[in-house]
This record gives sequence, structure tokens and C-alpha cells, in this order.
Amino acid sequence: MVKHDLPSNRLIKETLELLKGRAKEFNVVVMPDFFLDRLVNLPFSLKEFAENLENAAKRKGGSIDGVRQTEIRGGNAINTASALALLGVKVTPIVCTSTLGLQLIKFYLTSKKVDFSHIKILDKTSMTTSLEIKTENGIVNIMLRDVGSLEDFGPQDLDRKDFEAIENADYVCVFNWAGTRYFGTELAKTVFHRAKAKGKGKTYYDTADPTPNKEKIPQLVKEVLMSGHVDVLSLNENEAICYASYISSEIGKMRKKLRFEELAKESARILASHISARVDLHTTKFSATFTKKYEETAPAFKVPVLRATGAGDSWNAGNILGDAYELPDSCRLTLANAIAAYYISNNKGKHPTLKELTRFLEKFCSA
Repeated sequence: MVKHDLPSNRLIKETLELLKGRAKEFNVVVMPDFFLDRLVNLPFSLKEFAENLENAAKRKGGSIDGVRQTEIRGGNAINTASALALLGVKVTPIVCTSTLGLQLIKFYLTSKKVDFSHIKILDKTSMTTSLEIKTENGIVNIMLRDVGSLEDFGPQDLDRKDFEAIENADYVCVFNWAGTRYFGTELAKTVFHRAKAKGKGKTYYDTADPTPNKEKIPQLVKEVLMSGHVDVLSLNENEAICYASYISSEIGKMRKKLRFEELAKESARILASHISARVDLHTTKFSATFTKKYEETAPAFKVPVLRATGAGDSWNAGNILGDAYELPDSCRLTLANAIAAYYISNNKGKHPTLKELTRFLEKFCSA
């Protein structure tokens, strides 16, 4: 078993110093999803919740009180955009939503760094009810999704101005492959190919949980992950294990031998050895980066966990910022971990500004 300690004072101070000296302007395209999220914080164990549901059903319906709920902006693209904009980054969301969804996006994203002109108005808002449940392994989130118009979104919905934005971006980020149910692979192929053929920026891919569209995973692995058009592949444990299983039969043999997080690390190593992308793994205890030539690991910050939904999006924003600032890998991962930690421990689910992030890191230096 590998122990993952807390970030050292030296590493935090180094990250802070580099942040102060490397600020620069850059712009990011994010696509394709916005969700209206309802976070349901369940004060029960999974077993207790199931019993409460069964009892309510037996009495032909009724209320279960004492359940804290919050409505918040959601969707991988818009959550990442929110975090980046507050950090001072110019962001162009190319996302689909309804007329109501556009108003909600403008309500939630008030930074002048966001360009709303590429948002696509379609029929139906995407919505998620996220059940956050305490388990012996921490808080887990179970997402009940209505993907709305997102499931039909694809390259056919992009116009000339969208492709111009893609070509001019410093980073082109595509998220939520499974949500773009019918054309997700085609969307990623088209966007990343255009970015590489005519653009100037890096390509960044976080598919989110692929299992709702699992029958198309082999096509995704072959046509996108192994295409050579992805610069950074961002994954959590489940996603790393899932994709590595399609590339190497070794994963099946390791399942009974390795702990879950070690299996995820080995999966990320295998992925990095087979694809051209840098593989970045984020978990609740550590994050790590892998290429064919090297790897680096950074421990997570220990903070009160008030939510799980959206943590990966905050981490991606920090990872992109650290990459754009050309931070050493250990500092880039520490920065991403810090932004995720700030978000999951914030009472209101806010992303930090650079000033707030600096204060957050300084507290750990003096602890």
C-alpha cells in the first residue's frame, strides 16, 4: 500500500511563488454541456436511504424531511468555465441549452472573461439531480440525469464562427462524451482534428463517466484516444480503469491483486504507454501525471468535504491554468488539487479567484 501524505510546505510555497511570477493572458474554448444541477445532500447511509424510500412507498408516498438541497450551475464545460473565468482566464463556452438555460448561464457566470456568443439555443435544458451519500469511503455522488438536447449535439451544430474560435484558442477542451450520446465521438474527432490541423492550441479531453454509453467505448478509444489528436487526457479512477481495460488485457488480471487507487495508477500508466496524450489522473487522495517517459504524483489537501459533484471540473481548471503557466508537474498538480479542495470545502460551492486561492494556500503554509 502506498501512503499519500499531505502537500509539503516547500511544495506549496514553490507553487505560490511561481503563481505570482507567471501570470499571462490566454483563452480557452470549453464544450459542449451546461446542466442545471440540483445537489441533494443525504444525511443517511445508502442502506438507511433505501429503507426510507421503501417505507415512503409502502405508505403510498410522503415526505422525507431534513434533506439539504441546492441548485447550482452544472455541466463539465460550464463548471470548468466558471472556475477558469474567476481565475482570470478568457473562456468561450460552445455549449447547448434552452432559452432558460442561457439566462441561467449568464446568472451563474458573471465574469467579463466569458464570451456568451457561441451558446446554442436548442429545445431542452440538460438537468441533473445529484444524490450525495456518505459511505465508508467518503461522500459519493449518484447522478440522475436528463441530458436534454445535449444527446443530439454534434459537429452539425457548429458553425464557421465556432470553428474560428476553436482555431484561435490556446486550449480546446471537450467534456462529457456520454452525454453527447449519439455524436460524442464524432464531435471530439471533428473538434480535435480542426484544432490540430488549423489551430494553435492544446487539446484537452475529459470524457466524464463513459458507462452510460458503454457500447460505443471501443470506438471512442480507437478513434479519439488513440488518434494522436489529444494532448491531455484527464481521468478519474473509474475512467482510467475503464479505458485501460480496452487497451490491455493486463487490467483484468490486476483487479484482484491491487487496491482500487493503485489499479487506477497502473491503468493510467498503461494508457500513457499506448497513446500520445499526457494522462492526468485525479482522485480524492492524490493526483498524478503520466507520459511514456516520466510520472509525477502530488497528494491532495485535507479539507472538510461538503460536496463531491463538480470537484473534477475545478481540478481541470487548475490543471489547465498550471499547464498554461508552464509550472513544473508537481506544482501544476498541487495547484489543481488546491482549486478542487477550495471548491469542495466552500460553503457556497464557489470557485476561487487567484487572490482567494493564494490566501487558501498560505493557510496551509502556516499550519
